[in-house]
Amino acid sequence: MTPLPKLSPSAPSDAITIGLLGAGNVGAQVARTLVEERELISARVGTPVRLVGVAVRDPEAPRDWKIPGELLTTDAESLVDSVDLVIELIGGLEPAGALIERALDRGAAVVTGNKALLASRGAELNAVAAQTGALLRYEASVGGAIPILRPIEESLSGDRITKVMGIVNGTTNYILDQMDSTGAAFDHALAEAQKLGYAESDPTADVAGHDAAAKAAILGTLAFHAPFSFDDVYCEGITEVTQDDIEAAAASGYVIKLLAIAEKHSKGQDPGVVLRVHPTLLPRTHPLASVRGAFNAVFVVAENAGELMFYGQGAGGKPTSSAIMGDVVAVARRLRAPVPEAPTISSEVDLPALPIEKATTQYYIDMDVADKEGVIAEVARVLADHHVSIEAMRQPGSVTVEGEVEDSDNGAKVQIVTHLASEKDLHETVLQLHGLEVVKSVNSVLRVEVEK
Repeated sequence: MTPLPKLSPSAPSDAITIGLLGAGNVGAQVARTLVEERELISARVGTPVRLVGVAVRDPEAPRDWKIPGELLTTDAESLVDSVDLVIELIGGLEPAGALIERALDRGAAVVTGNKALLASRGAELNAVAAQTGALLRYEASVGGAIPILRPIEESLSGDRITKVMGIVNGTTNYILDQMDSTGAAFDHALAEAQKLGYAESDPTADVAGHDAAAKAAILGTLAFHAPFSFDDVYCEGITEVTQDDIEAAAASGYVIKLLAIAEKHSKGQDPGVVLRVHPTLLPRTHPLASVRGAFNAVFVVAENAGELMFYGQGAGGKPTSSAIMGDVVAVARRLRAPVPEAPTISSEVDLPALPIEKATTQYYIDMDVADKEGVIAEVARVLADHHVSIEAMRQPGSVTVEGEVEDSDNGAKVQIVTHLASEKDLHETVLQLHGLEVVKSVNSVLRVEVEK
């Protein structure tokens, strides 16, 4: 085992000591900043700040920035036990979770960007921090360089947030943007994202929506002061989005984005929060519709502040390290001049996670139907039976005569956008459409997000 680095004898005894866990793309960038910008960081904190160790599995592994050998160690536990502030950039659930809990148990501050861990054990780790008085910060877990968690937690703490909605995964936004702007097929856009470094060799966490769902849980927890986890989030990825969907959306003035949404529902007897991630049709006039490439953006709606949007780079070593370092400076200042820490999750708020059936939304439905009289009337009857009405309808490649479909013997395509309705009613409508004799197939069902 590589011995733990010793604090330089020349380092002031009152210096805030930092231990870094992990030296991958982001970790190496954070280490570089702490070493090369030590004087600047110390000046901004108001007291000396020193990186005293970097725990890694393989000290000899090549890295984006060559970390001084005297800082490297394989003894992560001893490093955690010896510093004032731990930066966790290992990722995953373990050993990251055990090391963070170990640090918080002894009152050490922790800065992390581990969205998977926070979405799984965030409430538990926040409770440990509250019990010991330790500081736990995780701005980098959502949106990369975008400062979104602190504004929600601090700047909007005197307001009531009703909805948080965002593009929080750069990989999927790049893929959908390429499909929309260049006509690229999904597989080609994904391959290009991997070539550019936006997507991993195994892109499942991104394209299946799991990454965005973890971030939705974190955003919901902070926005509504209630403990939500990954399991509370309804999740659909983008693998079923077709070029036909993209083109149909464009023809109707929409763009498709993968959105993470946390929305408060106070109607009826069961108030709570619906957390969901899924491909969504957005009007091209919506601020989120203009977010291109691998950029991220989060749209917040509050009772008094109204609508706010936070936009910026959501991935990469430098953007993510910027968020990490922002937390490091903020935490170090608190360590220098301690003040009571307000809880992230307030015990006075009891807002359970609600199933997606409680959501109110709109649907885009793409169907192939028979070429016969009465088709549209029969489809409309099914919608009406479930309290759903039609806002708009397209029949690409066909003409209409008095509301009926006229096309070739192969039938016709019908694309419908519904008015607002409950998710439950919309879902049951689609199930019944599948069973209609005049409906040959229901090709796509996507949700539509508009101003309510």
